[in-house]
Amino acid sequence: MQYSDPPTAQPSSTQNDAPVVILGAGPAGLTAAYELSSKGIPSVLLEKETLVGGLSRTLEHNGYLFDIGGHRFYTKLTMVEKIWREILGEDLLERPRLSRIFYRSRFFQYPLEISNVVSGLGLLECARCGLSFLKAKLFPQRPEPDFETWVSNRFGRRLFNVFFRTYTEKVWGIPCNKIKAEWAAQRIRGLSVTAILKSALKRRSAGGGEQVRTLIREFLYPRKGPGMMWARMNEIVESRGCRTELGANVEKILWKPGRIEAVVAGGRTYRAEHFVSSMPIRELIEKLDPAPPEWLRGAVDDFHYRDFLTVALILKGENLFPDNWIYVHDPGVAVGRIQNYGNWSPEMVPEPGMSCLGLEYFCFEGDGLWTAPDDDLIRRAISEVGRLGLAREDSFVDGAVLRIPKAYPVYDDTYQRGLDATKRFLAEVGNLQLIGRNGMHRYNNQDHSMLMGMLAARNIMGARFDLWSLNIDSEHVEEGREITEADIAAMEST
Repeated sequence: MQYSDPPTAQPSSTQNDAPVVILGAGPAGLTAAYELSSKGIPSVLLEKETLVGGLSRTLEHNGYLFDIGGHRFYTKLTMVEKIWREILGEDLLERPRLSRIFYRSRFFQYPLEISNVVSGLGLLECARCGLSFLKAKLFPQRPEPDFETWVSNRFGRRLFNVFFRTYTEKVWGIPCNKIKAEWAAQRIRGLSVTAILKSALKRRSAGGGEQVRTLIREFLYPRKGPGMMWARMNEIVESRGCRTELGANVEKILWKPGRIEAVVAGGRTYRAEHFVSSMPIRELIEKLDPAPPEWLRGAVDDFHYRDFLTVALILKGENLFPDNWIYVHDPGVAVGRIQNYGNWSPEMVPEPGMSCLGLEYFCFEGDGLWTAPDDDLIRRAISEVGRLGLAREDSFVDGAVLRIPKAYPVYDDTYQRGLDATKRFLAEVGNLQLIGRNGMHRYNNQDHSMLMGMLAARNIMGARFDLWSLNIDSEHVEEGREITEADIAAMEST
């Protein structure tokens, strides 16, 4: 099965006016529309795909449901969880989290368990890791500009090589010393040897104590995958007078000094007073008409992305393994992560006696993996799942391939320069806000993206949030502090 971009609509001179035009109907864009519509402000959402939800949409093949990447619904943002629950109600399941790391032909529990680590690595290697950790604490490297140095300073060089290097380089396709330290600070802030030991020694009951996001043991999940949330949210915003245009690929963003005038998508022109975009910054700059100043055009080359593809395998047999997902650190196979969809929700797998796995391969658009024929990718996936001992190769029944461009914004040596140019442009164009993972070139979780959409909507209604200055990912969410309406009011006042 192949998924491709929807055909571009035939040109039309129809003008479509609305107070707000939102580019992208993923979690950020839909939440902005949801917040606006709750106050009676209609909007038009322009989505280039044929389904809403962005990276969080659910795809279907012969009745089997696929989650693109595995989306845990877990947050410390009280207003975000409130939205999830009011939209899905009993369709939002509470699911146990189980994941493991595959390394050196062995499985390691994650979050780590001391006895499991000792038996897997051996006493001698554990002792070496301990000495490496002590050395890092006594003699940290300064400065720490990259991911490799940042992690090594907190875990020791040896633990970095065991549990961080191989998988991280699979994901990003570049050496760890070429990834900026900001990515580590955002994604694994709060995770430390101390936090892991506390989690391993004292398993906390649900709701008991604060936990680092990486170490949580339960999460919420929609009964039919994450797309169920966004499809239902879209129904609500449309019932409130908003409009979602699917297959509406942005062709031009018409602007003049001081403001955005309109967006041309699918051959139609959409005019508005306010514009909100979650499309990749690089694409946004390229769509500007007339062409922007040279200092902004040059920023196009500063933004890079990591793409990935999922090979979904439908296999005979139930409960092939107990995990929701497995991280594959083993360099002997190309697969980076494996989702077990039936363990996210039983309704993802419609037939008894069957399983559906999603093997995720990180790549660059246009490289050998990306351009490989679907049949070759399916054969590779069948072989690798067999080599890992997760399923028999002869249990294969059906398969599908899904390619996801621009899944991960890369934190490399140039992205900050591009962001600086983008912020300069936004300061001069007062009616455009950027939100979401690719919209801000920021590795947001979906709850972070939802908050950005919510605050952007409130800016349209008169608030004055600087979305770029809110470092909520690390300071609040990852360390377990809840953000409440009172916190938002305090943010606005400052």
